[in-house]
Amino acid sequence: MSAMQREVLQLGNPKLRQTACPVQNPTDLEIQALIDDLIGTMEASNGVGIAAPQVGIDLQVVIVASRPTLRYPHAPHMDPIAMINPHITPIGADRVKDWEGCLSVPGIRGLVPRASTISVEYQDRNGQAQTEIFQDFVARIIQHECDHLQGYVFIDRVESTRELITENEYHKLVLS
Repeated sequence: MSAMQREVLQLGNPKLRQTACPVQNPTDLEIQALIDDLIGTMEASNGVGIAAPQVGIDLQVVIVASRPTLRYPHAPHMDPIAMINPHITPIGADRVKDWEGCLSVPGIRGLVPRASTISVEYQDRNGQAQTEIFQDFVARIIQHECDHLQGYVFIDRVESTRELITENEYHKLVLS
């Protein structure tokens, strides 16, 4: 069965503001198809992560796949990881502000404070319990995607509306 590209919900859609439910059986065929669809949708959208609520599915499934893209040219490369029922624990008090965008909030970037190092407990797509430590950009992606599971988008985390810019200005300021 091949992956299907799904529509990414946009800011204003009430499904983006719902709290996602835990996945009971990660190895269920429907969950496996959802994971494949999320990866395909994320890649087609030049994203580095995506959460099931972004395609209208209220389940605790996120994909993290840092790689250089047009949207994030300096991102490190990693293969896509499916995280099911993830739980984040910040390590240390270090918080770093950096620019974030979102497939569900097109055209806007914001400076978002996030923990720079995190531990994540999750089930992988085979249902195995995993605990991993992530830092910097990848830690940021995970926190961003896990926010979607609680009904938050990155603009909820910016400290001031003055720290929001358009995608065009972001490219001029940050990528030049």
